[in-house]
Amino acid sequence: MTVDTLAAAGPDSADRVRAVRQRHARRGDRGTVRGHAYTLYLVALFAAFYLVPVVHARSTSPASVSVGSLTEAAPWVCALAVAVCWGAQVAGRFWGPVVVQPFLLHVFMSTDIPPTRYLGTIARRRLTYVGATGLLSACAAAYLATDLFDHLDSAVQGLASGVGLSALAAFAWLWGQVRPLRDNLLVASAVGGGAALVAGVSRVAPDSGVGLWLLAGVLAATAAVLGPAALRAIGAVDLARLARESARASQAQTYAWTGTLHHALDLYRPEPSGLTSALIRPDGRLRGYLAQGAIRALRTPGRASAGAALLLIGSAVLTHGVAGRGQGPGSWLWALGALCVYLGSGWVGETWRGLRDELTLAPLFGERWGGTLARTLTWPVVAVTVGALLGGGLAVLVRWDHHSGQLGGTALLVAGSVVMALGARFLREMKLDLPLELLLPVITPFGDLSGLRVIAWQFDGFVVVLMGVALMAALPSAAGAAVVAVCVAAGCVWTGLRRTGWAHRGLFSRLGRG
Repeated sequence: MTVDTLAAAGPDSADRVRAVRQRHARRGDRGTVRGHAYTLYLVALFAAFYLVPVVHARSTSPASVSVGSLTEAAPWVCALAVAVCWGAQVAGRFWGPVVVQPFLLHVFMSTDIPPTRYLGTIARRRLTYVGATGLLSACAAAYLATDLFDHLDSAVQGLASGVGLSALAAFAWLWGQVRPLRDNLLVASAVGGGAALVAGVSRVAPDSGVGLWLLAGVLAATAAVLGPAALRAIGAVDLARLARESARASQAQTYAWTGTLHHALDLYRPEPSGLTSALIRPDGRLRGYLAQGAIRALRTPGRASAGAALLLIGSAVLTHGVAGRGQGPGSWLWALGALCVYLGSGWVGETWRGLRDELTLAPLFGERWGGTLARTLTWPVVAVTVGALLGGGLAVLVRWDHHSGQLGGTALLVAGSVVMALGARFLREMKLDLPLELLLPVITPFGDLSGLRVIAWQFDGFVVVLMGVALMAALPSAAGAAVVAVCVAAGCVWTGLRRTGWAHRGLFSRLGRG
């Protein structure tokens, strides 16, 4: 926004904003012309050496995923629209489009300028960027992975659906931040119901070919209704809450830029509340390990519910993918299910952080650890095991004919994948500061690849799960794959203990002292 647009708010406000803008423009880390030119140079190199060959290869080869008829594609696009809308709302609850730098927000709040003037301008600009980026990303992904753009009629319908989806996602992102939880649940339910209705209509009338056109119209109409309402709600934003969110976002951004993304994510963990007295029995003693973990999980009900849902869905998808390995999307479903179990194992309880603190901080009364691993890992292991049994059992019962002939091998592979996901979660939760040796250059013919090591360290849990699943899928024997998964999990546990400084000769005796 410019200073001229703020002149109507009063000369004092305009002078303040002008002074802050001049001071902000002269800061030491401001981008220069040479810096912007170098960024464009890197983008051009990436496009010339990576993007252009990929596009050329796609144009001269068949698509990896065949869409088939548009009637069959409509339900999948509806599911994608629901997932994108819900994801945008969740993202807005944590980091929305009106989150600004704390200092600038403080300056704006100290003036007489109404919040709609400056927050509205910032939100519109960011929504435009997000919508354009989403549209380009969706079209590029559809072109590279599917044959949707191989024919003119399907390309036009796909483009129309992409425009509606990008607009709805942008406004849902804003809606998730400026509206309360009840309104977000209402919009999420409406979007889910509308998508189910469109998918049903496309199934009932398969010859009409109006599935994607109807979906594009519904998305555009929803965005047209949701957008103005979300922009009007900016004026009612709680500025004190926005200041706290902006401060937290600034701190998280600092953590992310300094290579400690896990610390940034820890800032967005929900604060436990309630049930503190339930940890103690009436006679004054602490409850058992399993009861303590369950109570601590109930102190963050939203996170625990999401973790339980991920465990159930992930184990069901994992079981289905393992049973269909080597056939179509079986390996992809296997990897997706393992990732869901990995995420759910961390969200289902808060004892992981306690374990990291106990291993990294000195004990208050000497080395009386009292079985640290047993006390902190009982609840996550039991919760993940129960979730895997329930989700996997449900998947087997639903498609018994698909699983009946290979229950033994499927059970071994699912158990190995779950154990490996737990090991990857332990490795991730024991992460501390970024090791300095990762910043050393790795000179190759392709340039310095030290950044890849940093990225792999940041997302080590995902890397372990994906590489472990790929290795297990490459082995012909289910028993051998399960042994490999157990070895990978053991390596993750050992590496995690080394990160906390406990990987030495007296480790097990010290952990077991009571």
